[in-house]
Amino acid sequence: MRTEDPIIQPLLRIRDVAARGALYGLAAVPLLGVASLFVGDHNDRRTFLGVVGLLAAFLVGVGILLGLFFWWACRPDIRRCRDWHTVTGQGGPITVAAPVLLRVGVSALVLLPGAFGLHFLVEGAEYGSWLYGR
Repeated sequence: MRTEDPIIQPLLRIRDVAARGALYGLAAVPLLGVASLFVGDHNDRRTFLGVVGLLAAFLVGVGILLGLFFWWACRPDIRRCRDWHTVTGQGGPITVAAPVLLRVGVSALVLLPGAFGLHFLVEGAEYGSWLYGR
């Protein structure tokens, strides 16, 4: 809904941003599984899944902590990415970065157990199976 104010209404809520991040994370787990099938060697596949899991762990910490801190710092004025043209001043980009970082952190939080679960699934696969690789 648009008003005379150029900022899109209603304003973002933490619950909605986190829910969308969780949906993104749920969509990323099957994509990670399919992408890991394109890594042919067994050790390379395990390494790939382990590195994605560690990267997700890093993004959870940075995304959620910084996102919540920025959200707290800009509490009355949280903006969507579509509101980028309304940003003024040096502190304005933080109002857009807060929901983006929170969404990335929550999606990585959902991706993290999926990546490590796939890692242990590939590690325990029997030799010669399609999951084991070459």
